[in-house]
Amino acid sequence: MNLKRSINHISFKTLSNTLKEMEKDKLIFRKEYPQIPPKVEYGLLERGKSLVPILDMLCQWGNNHKNDSLS
Repeated sequence: MNLKRSINHISFKTLSNTLKEMEKDKLIFRKEYPQIPPKVEYGLLERGKSLVPILDMLCQWGNNHKNDSLS
């Protein structure tokens, strides 16, 4: 899957910076392949996988409240 294509409206710079931060925080790993054109794969580390249930709950909360009035 091409991450850039699956996330609409994000610049390469923002995506690159975010992935670097996530790698630094040990949430994801990066694997580079020495080929032309360059190929890089990312995957979740255990620490990142532990966030999935929390993010799922946040998404569910957002879906449940997306039509709520803020006033």
